[in-house]
Amino acid sequence: MRRMVPVLLSTITVGLATAASASADAVWLCRPGLANDPCQIPQDTTIRELDGSERVETPKASDTPAIDCFYVYPTVSNQLTANADFSRDPEIESIAKFQAARFNQQCRVYAPIYRQATLASIGTGYASASGADRQLAYKDVVDAWREYLAKDNDGRGVVLIGHSQGTGMLRQLLRREIEPDPAQLRRLVSALLIGGNVTVAEGRDVGGDFRSTPLCTRRAQVACVVAYSTFAQDPTTDARFGRSRTPAATDQSTLPGGPGYAVACTDPRPLAGESGPLRILLPTEPYAPGPIAAGIIITNGGPAPTAPTTWVVPADRYTGACRTINGANVLRIEPVGASRRPNFFPEPNWGTHLVDVNLAYESLVALVAQQARRWTAPELRLTRRCVGRGRLRVRVSGPETEFIREVRFKFARRLVARDRSAAYERTLSGRTVASTRARTLRAVIRLDAGPRRVILQRTLPGCGTR
Repeated sequence: MRRMVPVLLSTITVGLATAASASADAVWLCRPGLANDPCQIPQDTTIRELDGSERVETPKASDTPAIDCFYVYPTVSNQLTANADFSRDPEIESIAKFQAARFNQQCRVYAPIYRQATLASIGTGYASASGADRQLAYKDVVDAWREYLAKDNDGRGVVLIGHSQGTGMLRQLLRREIEPDPAQLRRLVSALLIGGNVTVAEGRDVGGDFRSTPLCTRRAQVACVVAYSTFAQDPTTDARFGRSRTPAATDQSTLPGGPGYAVACTDPRPLAGESGPLRILLPTEPYAPGPIAAGIIITNGGPAPTAPTTWVVPADRYTGACRTINGANVLRIEPVGASRRPNFFPEPNWGTHLVDVNLAYESLVALVAQQARRWTAPELRLTRRCVGRGRLRVRVSGPETEFIREVRFKFARRLVARDRSAAYERTLSGRTVASTRARTLRAVIRLDAGPRRVILQRTLPGCGTR
């Protein structure tokens, strides 16, 4: 098994060459309105249980999703060059179905085709895995992101979704493009950066890859990052995932690593309010032929289960948690009962990398649904009560007060108080209350996440005289 990489990739490790020059416009794999969009497939699902029973469920998708998802796929290209071109190859359509199509329940999915570093470049010993070929790939992702913002976003919230090389692209995008621009940063609903060694400062939930965007640590938290890599066996001391390494001299990404940094691990289940076991979710359509298809079969211990539906959940179930083992921070899973243990691929130090997303797919989709609700319709309340001597106490409260930048309290259009203190409460004097003829109290709330502004309104109570 440790020699699996050279064996499987021996047929595609010749003819390494630089891909053709960039296209003027982004090339899209998934995008609303695109013909034959692999991210738009039905959601009907066969769910099998350990006791042999099964049922069919069809999750309801939103007809008009309120947010978008920007997905960058992992290393899957079978092309024989160091960088892929912009061809819409079968393997990239397959990975979009495997990793992104389930999110169409909650968001409009945008996924660019980019000139990624291919499986061939990996098969030659990672000779250019952190060099110019990765920056060529990153340029395509940045160009697509900018085109999306200019033509399609229209102020909507966005979830970044990536795996492996795709996560590497999005780590850079968030660090170099989004965080320095407040207008872009406020659109970030969350970032699901799976299987790609996201770093944080040791002992903290921020301060590594990202200067201000923290790891998600609370249920339905927004503007934060989910990151993990899965292992069904203890990671080896040379594990490729979960360990922070000093960047190579050829690395042009600006991403940090090495001493002082740790690789993030966040279990998405508690973030989505779930406590049950993990269960793998897969499309029933076979993956396109190539090394990844072979790897999926090996990881799953045989061909993917068949079903008459578009998706299937096999009977296997897993417990797990983020743990530090042999210096690697990983989501370590264990089979429940008679469930099969997934195999590593292509070598023990990779863990169950190929199914990182699918092992927690349902939890990730559930989390995005909750984050979308918070981001698009923040739950805020305006209360007011008389507190004696004609005074009026006004307050904005609710779960989304953490999003607030400033509250302006007004009698109709007249500003009577402003609060940036995080209490969002003021006591208005009897003189101020008595001097108004307005019948309404308004709170004009400026937010750092979600809508730019929310206006709440209540009638003014009669608080008597001074």
